[in-house]
Amino acid sequence: MKKALAVFAFCAMSAMAAEWTGYIADANCAGKKEDHGASDDHAACAARCIKSGVAAVFVSDGKVYKLSNQDKVVAHAGHKVTISGTMDGDTIKVDEVKM
Repeated sequence: MKKALAVFAFCAMSAMAAEWTGYIADANCAGKKEDHGASDDHAACAARCIKSGVAAVFVSDGKVYKLSNQDKVVAHAGHKVTISGTMDGDTIKVDEVKM
């Protein structure tokens, strides 16, 4: 019984929401520059690429994360944001986006 509770507790902790700060970028350019979203040119480029169908990604501390619900982040292409959600591997399920 104790082992079952320990496994349940671990699973519950891994699904807890967290917050990360970084930039919404397009998958084509993510990782090519350290200043994602730091310029108006990059923000406009990211917005165009995402609008044309390129996946939006989240870049934080030099790491690129996939986003499972694109509709919540497309309006923030190229912007520095804080997102809250849950992470599964290298994919974040976004609950909320704050600028």
